[in-house]
Amino acid sequence: MKFTNLYKGIGMMGMVAMAFTSCKRDTNNPGLEFAPNMYQSVGYEPYRQVENHPINPMGLNMREPVAGTVARRNYATNFGNGDSTRVDLMIYNVPKDSIGISERTLTNPIPLTEQSLAEGKVLYVRYCQHCHGATGAGDGTVGGVYQGVPNYKGGAYQTMNSGHIFHVITHGKGRMWPHGSQLNPEERWKVVHYVHQLQKEDS
Repeated sequence: MKFTNLYKGIGMMGMVAMAFTSCKRDTNNPGLEFAPNMYQSVGYEPYRQVENHPINPMGLNMREPVAGTVARRNYATNFGNGDSTRVDLMIYNVPKDSIGISERTLTNPIPLTEQSLAEGKVLYVRYCQHCHGATGAGDGTVGGVYQGVPNYKGGAYQTMNSGHIFHVITHGKGRMWPHGSQLNPEERWKVVHYVHQLQKEDS
């Protein structure tokens, strides 16, 4: 009985001590925190040189870009017959949900030639034919499973302009998945040329 009262007394004194030590006037002091890094994360600088790397040249932490790497804003391509026309094909900031902007403002910067059309066909066969079919009728093998794949030769799909097609290839639409990571902008525009060719062909 005596020990029970003693334990109760020690417990009460502990609670009083905790109450006095936890209540401070400094409202900015959070008191004792468990795992403070969970609340105040350490900001690491990924490009900062911390210490010499034992393998990389000159002890750099970062690797230099692979030889031939093209900067995003410098993806400029010449088209035409030796003229100075330069088009930055990587500048494409139209949001996914703004297809109307693409339809009104985008035009195909790549001239329609036999070569660009042939390259567009190769890309179409590789990335599009399994759904859209060899003739663009929406009768590809995978398209039969997906259902609802458009027929380029009928209705509104026969008049889709270049901006619309490029936007859909980039961001996808409905059941169609985006292909912006599989095809660079130049390749997408070549596919656009070939899709227009399919729109014109007789069924």
